[in-house]
Parts: sequence; structure tokens; C-alpha cells
Amino acid sequence: MFSTLRAMVTQPVGALEADRGFLEVAPQKAEEIPGWNLGDLYPDEAKLASDIETAKARAGEFKAAYAGKLADLAERDPAGLAGALAAYEGISDLMGRVGSYSYLNYVTDTGDPARAKLFGDVRDKLTVIGTELLFFELELNRIDDAVMDKAIANDKLGHYRPWLTDLRKERPYQLADDIERLFHEKAMTGPAAWSRLFNETLTSLRFDVDGEILTLEPALNLLSDANPVRRAAAAQSIGKVLKENVRLFTLVMNTLAKDKEISDRWRGFPDVASSRHLANRVEPEVVDALVEAVRASYPRLSHRYYALKAKWLGVDTLNYWDRNAPISRDPEPVIAWKDAHSTVIAAYHRFSPKMAEVADGFFKKNWIDAPVRDGKSPGAFSHPTVPSAHPYIMMNYLGKPRDVMTLAHELGHGVHQVLANAQGALMAYTPLTLAETASVFGEMLTFKALLNQTENPREKRALLAQKVEDKINTVVRQIAFYQFERLVHEARRQGELTSDQLGAFWLQVQTESLGPAIIMNEGYDTYWTYVSHFVHSPFYVYAYAFGDCLVNSLYAAYERAPEGFEGRYLDMLRAGGTKHHTELLAPFGLDATDPGFWSMGLSVIEDMISELETLESDA
Repeated sequence: MFSTLRAMVTQPVGALEADRGFLEVAPQKAEEIPGWNLGDLYPDEAKLASDIETAKARAGEFKAAYAGKLADLAERDPAGLAGALAAYEGISDLMGRVGSYSYLNYVTDTGDPARAKLFGDVRDKLTVIGTELLFFELELNRIDDAVMDKAIANDKLGHYRPWLTDLRKERPYQLADDIERLFHEKAMTGPAAWSRLFNETLTSLRFDVDGEILTLEPALNLLSDANPVRRAAAAQSIGKVLKENVRLFTLVMNTLAKDKEISDRWRGFPDVASSRHLANRVEPEVVDALVEAVRASYPRLSHRYYALKAKWLGVDTLNYWDRNAPISRDPEPVIAWKDAHSTVIAAYHRFSPKMAEVADGFFKKNWIDAPVRDGKSPGAFSHPTVPSAHPYIMMNYLGKPRDVMTLAHELGHGVHQVLANAQGALMAYTPLTLAETASVFGEMLTFKALLNQTENPREKRALLAQKVEDKINTVVRQIAFYQFERLVHEARRQGELTSDQLGAFWLQVQTESLGPAIIMNEGYDTYWTYVSHFVHSPFYVYAYAFGDCLVNSLYAAYERAPEGFEGRYLDMLRAGGTKHHTELLAPFGLDATDPGFWSMGLSVIEDMISELETLESDA
């Protein structure tokens, strides 16, 4: 719950990108696409082991120096408390570096027993070290409000004021020290263990598509194949294998949902998603307004679009495996890695040379791992690591236009993380809702650049349709995922759920969100099993919709008044986690608490669909 634990093993942003679209494997050699160099974190495991021992020693010294003394420091010596915070931040950065290396090394090949062992051993050791530090945030939150308010107002604590203010918001849900310690220590044999089982099971699955044996990502990519027979074969193979493993995935979901219910009950959270809202520093009513606005827009967005797409493909309805089918009669281009690189950097540069400079560093310094490999985790993410180092991007580059958008998306995260690093290990990390801002904005920059260069009506329609589909995946699908999680976690409080119940919840939200033009064929009821966010970060998914709608409004503000926008935008990214969303959006004249805010963002998607309808006659 507390930020020490967050810093120990900083989690990637956008892992698997929550069903944002999958692509056909491109005929490129893996060696032509770069892998990352983790030597910037650790050149060898000897240095890693040394830093673990250093972190252990520093944590012990820190506890001896400050345990039981924080209230007195807050009242009599704010400068001393600032010194304690600086020391704590330094240890957090060191532990985050250790945890980041073990995680990134592991996801490169989750099937490698040596990597898996290192990852597990490191997390065990960090948990033990973290136990020594657990007192700090708990003790800070026990300080009397009047004393802490006075201390926070002192200039000597000015740098840490946002972090301390946020920490105090967690105070009502804090438990006794011994219970917090128990929760902390048992996490490795509880949620973390089940999460690892999920990861290793998912990466071990193999799918037989017309005799070709594929891992999950290439199999999912075939759902956008131009050949409808190939799409159907892939979908049926995926459904078959997921069905064969659904009992295990059902057990994982039941266990983690129950674990969360126990934690929520002990802490006193009123709603199944309350802990996520708190971590995101967003008010529940703001999320409720977003969800209501998106659900009300289903007929105008997804229902309308898929009916239009069915017409383009010459059918009345679409099978679920046709949802991401290409609409163009022209072969989809295979885009070389170097061309994807130049396309994204050029789009970034037109908006901001500084943003392009930071993004280009990821290519020049080998901070990206892009090849598809057996055993590598599916999807894409940008891992912030720690401010004393730099982020790393992982993706599975397959050479299609959506891959270029994924690259633009993850580089947006990366730029955001680099610029926010100046805030330090306690305040560089943004809540998930705001973490998606730069990534979606980077996508929009790249998309607009490509659209402006396209004159052929057929090509323009295909590009615009692809963007609409991406936005439906990012907004409509993610809110449907959020609704699925709500149904699961609320029902789990009444008892264990069967695979059939989970499948029924899945089909319920998919039918509502996708509309009558999509047929939920047999086998689709198990597709919930591969969405990793349900396992790793419950209720994460609404952050995608939050970020997309926010960026739609933000980009509209940029187009209306570009003068001075770049500077304000970069300042927003540099702020990291130091400001609430209301403070960050105020310079742009935007307010997410305004009931009309979400409708404004959704109207951008609606306008794109309207434009597609006008292009139809020319295509």
C-alpha cells in the first residue's frame, strides 16, 4: 500500500497494454531489431549482490537512527525530518534499482529457470529489507495532524511536501504495525506468487494454428490477419487452449480477488475499487463520471463503428475474430524498425525538439528491447526503473502500423519518466491515470503526422479506421474490462466463482460494449484469462480510458491554441507525481471534475467515426 513497497520493485506501465490490439508477425530477422542493455543497471550479478547487502545495511542503520523519533523531529527539527526523508529516498532508489534489474532480466525470458530464480530470490530479499523500513511511513502517519501540518508548511520540508500530503491520504486505511508487517511479508507467498504463476503459465501456452505452433502474442496477432479463414483458425485455437487451462486461471482469479477482499476489509475500504482510486489520487466520483459517460456513448461509438465495419466487409454482423480485421483491400505494409524509429521521432520533433531528443536517446543508448522471442513476456511496457538510472521499454515489434503506434505510446511513457526523474524516487512516479497522458499524446502526434501525409482516400480511411479501433480498444474496451472486474470482485465477496460464472460476466460486458454487430461465438467466454492487468493490477484498466479522454481534450486545446503549449506540456511531465490532476490540467483550462469533461473527450472519437462515414463513398 505504501510507497516504499512501490519503490522496491517499480512496476512497468502498460504491461500487455490491456488488449490494445495485436498484429501479424512481420518477416524480419530478430537480430535486425535491438535488444536492451541492462548493464546500465548492473554490469554483473556480483554488483547486484553487493548492492543488496548495502541496502540491507543501510535499512538497518536507518531504522536504528529514526524509529520512534519521527514525531519529535516533526515538532522540533523539520530539517532533521527532511534529512530522514532524503535518506529513505536514497535507500528506496537503491532497492528499486535492484528490483528493476531482476524484473527486466526475468521478462526477457520467463521460461529460463535461472532468471526466474534470480527474480524470486531478489524479491524475497527486498521484502526482508523492506520490513526494516516499514516503520517509517507508518510512524509518519501516526503523527498528530496539527504537528504534521505545521512541519509540512516549513520550507525545509518543501521538496517533500507533495509526498507527505499524499501519504497522509492513506492514513485512514493504515493498520497496526504488526499487521502491516504481516501483510508485507506474506505478499511474496500470496499475490506475488499467484502473479508469477499466471505469468509463467501464460508464456508457456502454445497454440496450434493450421499446424503452426505459436506462443500467445503471435496467435493473437493473427486476429488481424487479412485472411478470414486464418483469423477464425487462430481464434478457435486460442479459445481451445484457454479453455483447457481455464480451471487454473479461475483459481488464480478467485484467490487474488479473495486476497484483495481480505485486505480491503481489514483496511476499511468501502468499495472494491477504492484502493485503486486512492493509489491513483483520483476521486471516486470522477471515475464514476468517466464510466457513466463512456457506457452512455457505446451506441454512438463502438456499436456504430462495428455496424459500419460490417457493411464495409459485406456482412450483416462480425464474428468476434473479425473485430480487428483489416478493412483495406491493399496489403498492409511491413514497416522496418528504422522507419518506425524515424516516423515517431519526426512526429515528436514537430511538436517539441526536446521531446524528440529524449525519445531518440532510447534508440541510441539501447534502452529498448523489441524483438519477438520464445519465453519473452507478451505485450509492451515502459518500466521507469529509478531516477538514478533511466526507463527501459519492452515491446514485441512485428512490423505493422499498429506497432508504430505502440512504439509511439511507450516512448511517450519513457519521455515522461525521464523528465519526471528530477523529482526523486519518492515523487517521480505518477498515478496510473496521469501516467497514460504522455503515452496517448505521443500516439496522437504520430497518428496526426501520418494522417496529414496521406492523400489517397482508401489509405486515409484505413488509417483513420485503425485509429478509431485503437481508441475503442483504449476507451470502450477498458471500461468494459473495469465493469468485468467490478462484477468479479463484488460477486467473489459472496463466494467462490466458477469458470462458467466468470465467462458469463465476460460475455455480459462484451455484449454491452461491442454491440449487436459483434457475434460472441463459442470459445470467446475464456478470453478474460489472458488479460494480465486483472491479475497484476486490479482496476488498472480505467486509467487507459482516463488517459485517452484526457489527451483528446488536451490535444484539442493544443490545436486551438498552440502558442506556449509545448512549455506547459513539458512542465506537466516534469511534475511527475507532485501535483493532483486538477493542478496539472488547470494551465490548459481543463478540469476532469467537470461533468462535461469526459463528453468532450469522447466527442473526438465520435467525430472520427463521422469522418469515416464521409470517406466511405470515396474509398
